[in-house]
Amino acid sequence: MVDDLVRAVEATLFAAEEPMSAEAISVHLGGAEVQAALAELAEYYQGRGIQLVERGKRWHFQTAPDLAHLLRREREETRRLSRAATEVLAIVAYHEPVSRAEIEAIRGVQTAKGTLDVLMEAGWVRIVGRREVPGRPVIYATTPDFLSHFGLESRKDLPGIDELRAAGLLDPVEDALATAMESVGGDQPEVDADADEESAH
Repeated sequence: MVDDLVRAVEATLFAAEEPMSAEAISVHLGGAEVQAALAELAEYYQGRGIQLVERGKRWHFQTAPDLAHLLRREREETRRLSRAATEVLAIVAYHEPVSRAEIEAIRGVQTAKGTLDVLMEAGWVRIVGRREVPGRPVIYATTPDFLSHFGLESRKDLPGIDELRAAGLLDPVEDALATAMESVGGDQPEVDADADEESAH
């Protein structure tokens, strides 16, 4: 017989409008300890048409990856990320928290404020504070929605540069960007990239 707490956790997640942390589920259920129930549900749904997954310490149901094509709707994308936005998103993901000046140092070109605005509107990047240096620049990081959208449990699951190269996902310019992203500390190498089509006016 299924435990009442397991059923309650299942119902809570099924009705939730967005992913929930274990703490939020616990509060919703009057302070109950829910970790064991979440683990039991995740195991129960393993291999089924829908799965219970944890992304960025938040839980939600999702379609099994091998069945996603059955539910994909035919629709036109109203907006695609520009090359600049894609590069900025990658830099934030691999270097967060990072300021706009640090993003520009890695890319080697100026980054328009609108590029970051697009990523924040998409819900993938957020402001997390200010760097404690003169001028106190705003610093950015990715969001749980970024992890959820790309099927990542945490940033530790981001592909390594070698994996991206092996998959043929880096052209010469992007390869140069990847080399810059690999640097740790010291002066950031400049990237010989095309001019940013979204350069600030």
